[in-house]
Amino acid sequence: MSAGDWVLHVDLDQFIAAVEVARHPELRGKPVVVGGNGDPGERAVVATASYEAREFGVQSGLPLRLAAKRCPDAVFLPVDKEAYEEVSERVMATLRSFPVVVEVLGWDEAFVGARTDDPEGLAADIRRRVAETTGLSCSVGIGDNKVRAKIATGFAKPAGTYRLTRANWVEVMADLPTDALWGIGRKTAKKLAEAGLTTVRHLGLADPDELAARFGPTMGPWYRMLAQGAGDTQVTATPYVARSRSRETTFQTDLTDRAAVDEQVSVLAARVAEDVLAEGRPAVRIGVKVRFKPFLTFTRSLTLPAPTRERGEIERAALSLLDRFEWTRPVRLLGVRAEFERAD
Repeated sequence: MSAGDWVLHVDLDQFIAAVEVARHPELRGKPVVVGGNGDPGERAVVATASYEAREFGVQSGLPLRLAAKRCPDAVFLPVDKEAYEEVSERVMATLRSFPVVVEVLGWDEAFVGARTDDPEGLAADIRRRVAETTGLSCSVGIGDNKVRAKIATGFAKPAGTYRLTRANWVEVMADLPTDALWGIGRKTAKKLAEAGLTTVRHLGLADPDELAARFGPTMGPWYRMLAQGAGDTQVTATPYVARSRSRETTFQTDLTDRAAVDEQVSVLAARVAEDVLAEGRPAVRIGVKVRFKPFLTFTRSLTLPAPTRERGEIERAALSLLDRFEWTRPVRLLGVRAEFERAD
């Protein structure tokens, strides 16, 4: 990376909840939970929660019923995907109004490649203009590569700016647990801890051959590189392309009959097939998710013999996957996913 070149990671704060509050100003400052149909009495999970709700331990993925117990005064709202997509498009258009390269990562985040001598000034301008055009706040991480910019955003939240580069990497990151790294979750951190690697420093100094032997020739060395802050510096102005399309349903009454399961999977597969057709790209892999009572979730998937947009092919693949599950418990959720070929 040459002097003056920076990677910024722009991340909208509590995006879905913030969109809802912007539409309903009377909810500002109140605990807001978005998920399912907005009824905490129904089976569904939290899509997002406002910071006020998070203070009560309400996080994404938490069952709505449990969220209601943790935060009885919360306002529950249904998911409105179209509204979030519309606001996201406005945010990305705002970012593109700057003399920068914008790489969209999803609804609420993007990398920005910029040549500037004042990255903090650019970050402040971005935050101000996003607020003016959408009413939303965002946090901006500044880095000398994507990994450091992405991690920096965590230190910037909410509604702030933070710079993380090679110069302060060790000072900021060395003594943090390994799951502070982008790409390492709790399960991987636990496995690393079992190998005696509990901090970013430990992982960054680990023997690459030992890591390869324990975690595989690709992932092991990659974990070490992450711990050293290594990452891609190239920001590419390509549009965000979904890797998959999925549909799922949480049932208010558990399914106990296999025929009923088959019927619901057929319905979901048909909806996914419509999404695949609308996407204009064929599916190459199909997955099925089953959540058994009380909250045990399993997934199975298969690669299709040939890429397809055909509803019948997608449905047959989904139904065939059901034979790979053990049907010993009632079913509370079913999901079907179609994956697309990765773009080069």
